Formats: sequence, structure tokens, C-alpha cells
Amino acid sequence: MLKRTIEISSQPTHLSMRHGQITLSCDGEPIGSVPCEDVGTVVVDHPQTTYTHAVLRDIVAQGGTVVICGHDHQPAGVLIPLGSHCQIVQRTREQIEATLPTKKRIWQQLVRGKILEASKVLDKSDAGKRLRALVNQVRSGDPTNVEARAAKLFWQAWLPQEYEFRRDHDGDEFNGLLNYGYAIVRALISRAIVSAGYTPAIGIHHHHRGNPFCLSDDLIEPLRPLIDGCVRKMALAGHHEIDRESKTRLLGLLDSTTEFDGEQGPLNVVVHRYVNQFGACLRNEAKSLDYPKRASSWN
Repeated sequence: MLKRTIEISSQPTHLSMRHGQITLSCDGEPIGSVPCEDVGTVVVDHPQTTYTHAVLRDIVAQGGTVVICGHDHQPAGVLIPLGSHCQIVQRTREQIEATLPTKKRIWQQLVRGKILEASKVLDKSDAGKRLRALVNQVRSGDPTNVEARAAKLFWQAWLPQEYEFRRDHDGDEFNGLLNYGYAIVRALISRAIVSAGYTPAIGIHHHHRGNPFCLSDDLIEPLRPLIDGCVRKMALAGHHEIDRESKTRLLGLLDSTTEFDGEQGPLNVVVHRYVNQFGACLRNEAKSLDYPKRASSWN
């Protein structure tokens, strides 16, 4: 089922529940309503937004997520369901008991996918060709850290030299747009992980004890170029700031058509198939892990 994304940023909005509908109002005047079960993600970026307890409760009960942005317009926190999958204990055990060779094989495929998709962002440039040459150098577990070499090459060529761009997680402008896009897709993946009965904190490569979304950070890797390509187009068109237009374009990625395992579909639907295929690889029921990628019909 295609889930909707709601963004709240342009005016102070109150969210409440009425007869299974999320109702939105401003200064007591109704703005609109949407069935709660149709909502996948709510992104809140207006500081005067208010909610009833019931609306937050029902959003997560229906498998949705709520992303809260801070004063810098960057996502600061996310509310996700705890999960009601009937096999959640079994799924968590699968994560804990997965063998090291299995996890290394999955990580190899994720890194290869990330580098391949990054090469497509740079298209036919010399850097794109050099990235494609690195794909087959990624061995099980990526022991030689080809991923880091590819990232350095990618970001050096991501924008023309006159932009003087440097990838900095704490930077502004283009870095802020990238971080915003990553956070939105990360929340989408986290929702799919919980929906499938897995635990986002238990990763196959990422393992920082203070990170509750290690698995999300594993699975987002080959999807990062979707955001990188989108922000690059905005940058080259002179769009530098996190504003309503840029956020709308980045949120639109959740509904964009992607290719996965020979079929096409919206990212917010396909991502569930992606997580389920990851689970099959984790159980050694499948050896190959595909990932959602930009559809050939995209410009």
C-alpha cells in the first residue's frame, strides 16, 4: 500500500484524531484530513506545531513514523513503532545469531551497490568510470576499505571545483540538504525494519553502542546516491538552502519510482521488499541482496 508523507513547515498546525482521520488545523480553522492508515511519514519542521496524544499513538499504531526537525531544519529525532510482528523474537534471534561470513557477504553487496550507484550519479565522467572500476575490488567484509576510497573520489568530483564543496556532516548549505535527505530515508528504512520484525539497533557492520539505528545505517548505504543525485541537481541549479522547495523535492524521493529485483515501484513500498530480502540473506535462504535503485525512466 502506498503511504503518504505529510510535511508541516509553513504554518503553525495542530494535529488531532477524529473518526480514524488525522485532522490538521491552524488557528482553529481546518486545513484538511487524511486517514491515519494512509500515512507513512509525518515530518514536522514548524516550532509551533501541536499534537494530541491520540494522533501520535495512532500514527505509530498504523506503522507510521514521525520525524521532528530542530531549529536548523535538520531531523533531530524520530518516533517509530516498537513493532507488532508475530515473529519479532525469532527475527531478533536471527540478527544476533547471524554468522560473521554471512554478515560480511551482505556488507560486501551493500558496499558494491553503493559504489555502483554513486558512479551513476557522476555519469560518464572520469570519476564515474574510476568508481565503476572499484566495484569488483570490494571483497567480503570490505577488509581493504574500498568504500572509503570510493567516497573520497566521489565527493571530490560531486560538484565542480568552483563550488569548493567539502563533505562535512556538520556543514551547512549542500551538507544540510544531504543530511536532511539521508535522515528522511533512514526513517523510512527504520519503519520497514520494524515492520518486518527486526531490531534497528542490531546491525551487520555498523555497531556503535550509542546508535539505535545501526541496521538502518547498513541498509541505507546503496540508497544514499538517490539523495546525492537529487541534491547535486539542486546545487547545479543554484538551490543551496533547506527551504520548502528543497524539502518537498527530497521528500518526493519517498514516492519516486525505483527498480528492485526486476520490478518497479514507489520507494516507500519497495523498501519493505528490500528489508524482507535482507532477512532471507540473513537466514541464508538467499545469497544475493538487491536494493532499490533509480528507475531508468528518471531524468
